[in-house]
Amino acid sequence: MTEPAGEKTILERSRDIIAQLKEMDHYSKANIEKITEFWLLLEGEMKQKKIAKKLETLLSHQNAFHDALAVLVTEYEKECEQMEKGAS
Repeated sequence: MTEPAGEKTILERSRDIIAQLKEMDHYSKANIEKITEFWLLLEGEMKQKKIAKKLETLLSHQNAFHDALAVLVTEYEKECEQMEKGAS
């Protein structure tokens, strides 16, 4: 079944989603860097170990999200490659 003129194909829409996921990945990296910066400040200079420990937990969760997102993007890109080969 073909898409009506002017509408995006499933492959095009999938690639749009991948682009948005990659943007989320970029912000995830920025969040990791900022949380790490805060953690270093609280742990070291400010000696606020209790709050630093909570930030450490948050950093762990953010890292897990980032890693899972990277895997998802890779898998989705492979799926799009397969869709593209199937369409040829």
